[in-house]
Amino acid sequence: MSNPVNIWNPSQWSPWLTLSVAIVTEVLATSSLKASDGFTRLWPSLGAALGYVVSLYCLSLTQRVIPVGVVYAIWSGVGIVLISLMGWVVFDQLLSPMAWLGIALIVTGVAVLQLWA
Repeated sequence: MSNPVNIWNPSQWSPWLTLSVAIVTEVLATSSLKASDGFTRLWPSLGAALGYVVSLYCLSLTQRVIPVGVVYAIWSGVGIVLISLMGWVVFDQLLSPMAWLGIALIVTGVAVLQLWA
C-alpha cells in the first residue's frame, strides 16, 4: 500500500496541479503588486512577495517532470490571460478588440501545447 499524499507538500502533487498553483499564485502576486501602490502599502506588498515565492517554487517543481519550454509557455500564457482578465474585472482596465484577439490566440497556443506537446 502506498503512502498517502501530503497535501501540504507540493513536491508530492501532480505536476499539473503544481503548475496550476504556480499560475494562480503568480496572478494573485501580480494583482497584489498593483494594489501595493509601488510597495507603499504593507499587506499587498507582503502578498506580492509571498505569492511570487510560492509561484516560483511550484514552477520549479513542475520542471522536474514536464519539459521547461512547455511549463514556461503554459505558466506565462495562462498567467497573461488571467492577469488581463483580472485587470479588466478588478481594476477596470479596458481591453481593446485586439487585446481580446491576443488573449484568444494565447489560449489557442496553450491548448495546442497541452494537447500535443
